[in-house]
Amino acid sequence: MSVMSMSVWAATCRLLAKHLGSGERLDVLLETLPRQLPADEQKRCRHLLFGTVRHFGLLDSVLSEYLAKRPRAMLRAVLLTGGFDLLEHPDDGPVIVHHWVGVARQLTSAGEAKLVNAVLRRMPAGLAAVVGDKSCEPAALARRFSHPEWLVRRWADRFGVRETVELLEWNQQPAPVHARVVPGGETDPALPWFFQPTTFPGFFRLEGLDWSVVEPMLAAGRIYLQDPATAVAPRMLAVAAGENVLDVCAAPGGKTFQLAEAAGPEGRVVAVDLKGARLERLRRNLSARPQHPVAVLGGDATTLSKNDLVAANLPVAYDAVLVDAPCSNTGVLRHRVDVKRRLRPADVEGLARLQLTILKQVSAFVRAGGRVVYSTCSLEKEENEDVVAVFVDGSGGDFALEQSEQVRPWRNGCDGAGVFLLRRMA
Repeated sequence: MSVMSMSVWAATCRLLAKHLGSGERLDVLLETLPRQLPADEQKRCRHLLFGTVRHFGLLDSVLSEYLAKRPRAMLRAVLLTGGFDLLEHPDDGPVIVHHWVGVARQLTSAGEAKLVNAVLRRMPAGLAAVVGDKSCEPAALARRFSHPEWLVRRWADRFGVRETVELLEWNQQPAPVHARVVPGGETDPALPWFFQPTTFPGFFRLEGLDWSVVEPMLAAGRIYLQDPATAVAPRMLAVAAGENVLDVCAAPGGKTFQLAEAAGPEGRVVAVDLKGARLERLRRNLSARPQHPVAVLGGDATTLSKNDLVAANLPVAYDAVLVDAPCSNTGVLRHRVDVKRRLRPADVEGLARLQLTILKQVSAFVRAGGRVVYSTCSLEKEENEDVVAVFVDGSGGDFALEQSEQVRPWRNGCDGAGVFLLRRMA
């Protein structure tokens, strides 16, 4: 094994051990990767880390059959990542085991390296038994596809078993990288060859991408990396040139870009998000698109008031408002692979209450005759149709539902979303 190979596998195990200990989000952990790691090693690290966490439930359940007690975080990280390597390359078992014993010798004790050798040699049979179990019972599906059983049961009740299996299979595949090209960019003759056309207008799938080419394009504001599902809410809001637009819960800013493009130089777009890391990320992303200026305001959408807007010299009435609410993320589990490990049934109910609070608070800024789009990246009825129904019923006739769209990953070929257009009566 080369020094280069060892560095990336060791870095992956260190990040996974941190995740196992703290539950910190993977995208946050990846930002701590040493900058001196070459781009191809960073890509490999991301693949190993996301793949291991994506299949965590399966890997952990098989490992538990061979261990008398749960190992410490670093040893567990080596076993899990080695198990994912075996799952991904089942025909290369002996070579992979030898490789991971070498990693264990670097990161753990001699005795623990022997344990890694013994356990990983037994894992292929255990993994094959679970993967080969084609039972459609919720418990078996949950184990095979590394999803919480309660979530599998919820989806089976709502979508049926066949579509639930399609969704589970979708979630377990690595997410492709999509880029939205700024209007007119589709015909740019300098567009790299690895920008592959899709059925989603303005979106390209990046295959075999060269980050040395992509990063300058991002910095120049020519492209933005986002899933095609993110275009549904801005499209439904249908912002016209010259309109005032309010975008709350706006980070990281992909939808904000689309709103600003539509509003044009005569319009006014205000983006709001919580102060701190989210707001800084929003500012950083928006700064790449100075041709479409956006006013950025730090604030909590649950308490945002007209006084906050007046103090910032911003409008208090808007033609169009986008509420892309915080949610359970059950429609984006391809990208947010760590969500499955921490999501609980009570979270869905709590998020629905938060979403309704935000929608009620922000609706006060919609002018008479104006509209608001409420959207989530959740597949759960409680966070989508139910929130909208309660809001409309409680609005005293001020708002009416005009249009809705449910994006289903296994049907639409992109992330999941719920999007609803509400009109304020004149």
